[in-house]
Amino acid sequence: MKNVYITAIAAALPNAPVGNDEIESVLGQAGAQPSRARRVILKSNKIKNRYYAVDPKTGERTHTNAKLTAEAIRALGDWYSKGIDCLVCGTSLPDQLMPSHAVMVHGELASPPCEVVATAGVCLAGMSALKYGWMSVATGQHQRVVCTGSEVASAVMRGKLFEPETAASVDTLENKPEVAFDKDFLRWMLSDGAGAVALEPTPAKEGLSLRVDWIDIRSFANQLDACMYAGARKREDGSLESWKDLPHETWLKESIFAVKQDVRMLNEHIVATTIEQYLPEVIEKYQLVADDIDWFLPHYSSGYFRERAYEGIKNGGLEIPFERWATNLPDKGNTGSASIYIMLEELYHSGKLEPGQKLLCWIPESGRFSSSFMMLTVCDHQDQS
Repeated sequence: MKNVYITAIAAALPNAPVGNDEIESVLGQAGAQPSRARRVILKSNKIKNRYYAVDPKTGERTHTNAKLTAEAIRALGDWYSKGIDCLVCGTSLPDQLMPSHAVMVHGELASPPCEVVATAGVCLAGMSALKYGWMSVATGQHQRVVCTGSEVASAVMRGKLFEPETAASVDTLENKPEVAFDKDFLRWMLSDGAGAVALEPTPAKEGLSLRVDWIDIRSFANQLDACMYAGARKREDGSLESWKDLPHETWLKESIFAVKQDVRMLNEHIVATTIEQYLPEVIEKYQLVADDIDWFLPHYSSGYFRERAYEGIKNGGLEIPFERWATNLPDKGNTGSASIYIMLEELYHSGKLEPGQKLLCWIPESGRFSSSFMMLTVCDHQDQS
């Protein structure tokens, strides 16, 4: 197996940042009255700014998912202009059911023919794309690979597409913030963005590269029902009833294509399963030691989970203090499968990295509970590890 290096990283965030007081005016009001839960949810999630592919004046879309992804790839600059052998794109919400998101991105790029692969899922779609790209370089199949993660969640979060919000008790929300996720959570949590990385079998000739040491992914769908879903209705027994089996009028009446979250499942299992159950296996497999990790890049959907994630990795056997955490959730928002790319892009260009440093990344998803850990090593052009 050959070494694989991330030799370039880029991100694309649409339009100007949107502050907390601007969200409802940009996305549009859902129902006859402003959301009564918005402030409580925003106080809990700690997000201050996010980005939307929406024109704030007209409420119309400014970017498709494919277009925003193509912008991130073009932002790789000189590296991208030299051509690619393989394009791997992951997203939760492609612009259409078919053809695949990846071929639509390839069409936007209008670049020469290459292998094109799409990965599906929720937040792990971006990591699945990165693992495919990593393996294709490691096995010698390709020399120049681009992997992406992207989301344009605002396309299905605009107020005009939602039924009037179910009234909720503000007192209840303040006493137990996670119950707010049930109805209003996703409107105030999800945001838009795309990221791209370039993979090669040798480090960049100038500047720093990130060697991909390993990527580990695990599904726990054998243990748990679906938690986050779209295009389906959840039955009382926890199974999903597909949009294909429902009358057309039900699609609109019950907002079948809206993204939904079983918040109680999320609260109970996201840390216990994706960290505490999984991490000990990863520690044993790769002989991880907390003191060897210089940066921890965790993807969590809300500031509400920050302390819980810390306790989770501590209970899992790997205590890493907050001063070694690198996250941009407050300023970039929760961009789903793009989040790890956008975090890496910011840290990579921050000037804080030095050769030899180790970066541990953790990316969970609540679709039906899956998780991933990835280890990267900072290196220069002389790396021959």
